[in-house]
Amino acid sequence: MDEDYRSAVRFHGHECPGLAMGYRVARYVKDRYQRAEDEELVAVVENNSCSVDAVQDMLGCTFGKGNLIFLDRGKQVFTFYPRSGRADKALRIYFKDDLLRDMGDLRSRFFGKTLSEAEEKEFEALKSRIVRSILSAPEQDVLSVSEVEMPEPEKARIYPSLKCQQCGEAFMEARGRTACGKVVCMDCFEKLDA
Repeated sequence: MDEDYRSAVRFHGHECPGLAMGYRVARYVKDRYQRAEDEELVAVVENNSCSVDAVQDMLGCTFGKGNLIFLDRGKQVFTFYPRSGRADKALRIYFKDDLLRDMGDLRSRFFGKTLSEAEEKEFEALKSRIVRSILSAPEQDVLSVSEVEMPEPEKARIYPSLKCQQCGEAFMEARGRTACGKVVCMDCFEKLDA
C-alpha cells in the first residue's frame, strides 16, 4: 500500500472494493493534475459510493470547497475539469465493473444480512481478493478514459444567511422560500405546503 491509499483508507474508515476503485481513478488523475488546494480541479461524480471518498482525500475535491459536484446517475463515472486546462475540456473516467461481478449473490445477501457465519468469512475473503485485483490490475483493464467537452463549472458561491421566520434557524439565502407571507427554510416550506 502506498501512502495515498493508506490515507484514503483512514479517511474512509475501512478498506473495500469501492474505495479501491476510487483510489485507482484518483491515482490516474493525480498523475496528471495537481491536488486542488482550492477550486483548481473540479470533480463531477455520478455516484455517492465509497469511491468518492478517495477522490476527496487524494485530490482535494470536496463539497465544502465547491469543487465536488454530485450527479445522481448511479454510475462509477468521474469527470475532472482542470480550471487551468484547455477551455471546455474535461477528463471522463469510467471504472469498469468487471471485477465486482465476481461478488455475485454474496454481495446482495451480505447487505441484506442473510449470510451465515461461514458465508460472511467467504465474503470477506472475496472482498479482499477483489480489492487486491483492483489495486494491481493494469489501468486499461479497469479504467475507460476519454476527453470530453464540458462547460466550465461555476465557482463556489457564498450566499448570506437568513433566519427562518418559522423555526428561527439560519439558512442559505438562495435556498429560502416564501410561504404565508414569511421567508422560510426548505424544511418549514415543505411542512407548510403539506
